[in-house]
Amino acid sequence: MFRKAINELITWKNSNDRKPMIIRGARQVGKTWLMREFGRTQYKQYAYINFDNNERMEHLFSGNLDISRIVVALQIEAGVTIDAENTLIIFDEVQEVPNALTSLKYFCENAPQYHVVAAGSLLGVALHPGTSFPVGKVDFMDLYPLNFLEFIQALGEQQLANLLQSMDFDMITGFKGKYIDLLKQYYYIGGMPEAVKTFAETSDYGKVREVQKRLLMAYEQDFSKHAPNETVPRIRMLWNSIPTQLAKENRKFIYGLVRKGARAREYELAMTWLIDCGLVYKIGRISKPDMPLRAYQDFNAFKLFVLDVGLLGAMSELDVKSLLEGNQIFEEFKGALTEQYVLQQLTAEKGTEPFYWSAENGSAELDFIFQNGMYVIPLEVKAEENLQAKSLKSYCSKYQPKYAIRSSMSDFRQEDWMINFPLYAVNELPQWIQTQEH
Repeated sequence: MFRKAINELITWKNSNDRKPMIIRGARQVGKTWLMREFGRTQYKQYAYINFDNNERMEHLFSGNLDISRIVVALQIEAGVTIDAENTLIIFDEVQEVPNALTSLKYFCENAPQYHVVAAGSLLGVALHPGTSFPVGKVDFMDLYPLNFLEFIQALGEQQLANLLQSMDFDMITGFKGKYIDLLKQYYYIGGMPEAVKTFAETSDYGKVREVQKRLLMAYEQDFSKHAPNETVPRIRMLWNSIPTQLAKENRKFIYGLVRKGARAREYELAMTWLIDCGLVYKIGRISKPDMPLRAYQDFNAFKLFVLDVGLLGAMSELDVKSLLEGNQIFEEFKGALTEQYVLQQLTAEKGTEPFYWSAENGSAELDFIFQNGMYVIPLEVKAEENLQAKSLKSYCSKYQPKYAIRSSMSDFRQEDWMINFPLYAVNELPQWIQTQEH
């Protein structure tokens, strides 16, 4: 399975000011596989240490954090002679032993010659104030489910992936039937590595749904196991309300849909917990599209999405027939899946932070807005070939952006005031804008 994150890790390996690398991401997005694959393909060997229920390591890191002492113990634990230049040291589930996190600071300061990567599924939760965390002494990388391009590659369609990356839209349009079929599959399967692998091996949608249900159960168990007891019921209620929130026309998050009469302050902790675990994305509203966008965020209005489009379908009990054959049940929910999909593609692009925009008087709303280099890019998403773009039009007449994008199932075309960008190519959009500038 190809993950473009490997390329990011190779850049890190070759960097002169390399620090220990922490990979963040939700459970089961492929962090362990990525670290091992990186160690296997880019080093002579790797030393893999899993801290989950590992008393020996707990004991080791509770003592003196002298690096030469630690390296001797890691060699024994992993059964590998660690050579600084040619061995990748992997710390997995590192949040289970907080002192192992602290040790990264000493690796950075006293032994920078070692190549160390660390990951853990609940790292976001572990990194709260109170943990002796090595601020400024580590590099970070976020890992997400497979994007659409990686998904196509995982299904063996390398040439279609290469063609998308070429952005030769005249040729791409000739194969749009294939891309749209793959996109419908991606809506159902999503980008969780196990679900994708299962489909690549079996072509069985039923088995994919079993994997998804299993993942959702594992997340529910994480709530009970790792979250504060008093917060668990609220985490559950909030998490289960997201499909309902997204099925509404404007998709803005409403506390009253979690529980009648619910208030923001009752659910703040639950929401933070889900965001920190990487299970939920919070997309803030922008009222004024100026740089930097973050400075113009309205904290009272936002949308919540889940980490993966396939999991959203599984939470919503979406039937595969309705998706692939298209029927009434799906029509209603199609907009939500499409928005979830687009958000997922944008988020996985390094450096792209999406928001949404709505006019002060509520007369117009744009699904996404993000910064790209010097520009603020408005993006309206359409599930079909529906070519009306009223909100985009209203935004353009008010702010005159250099680029205005509508993404739909229609072909790529540039009009006077707007560019239609096919949904199946949307993860190339940030790149495409940059190519226009050079």
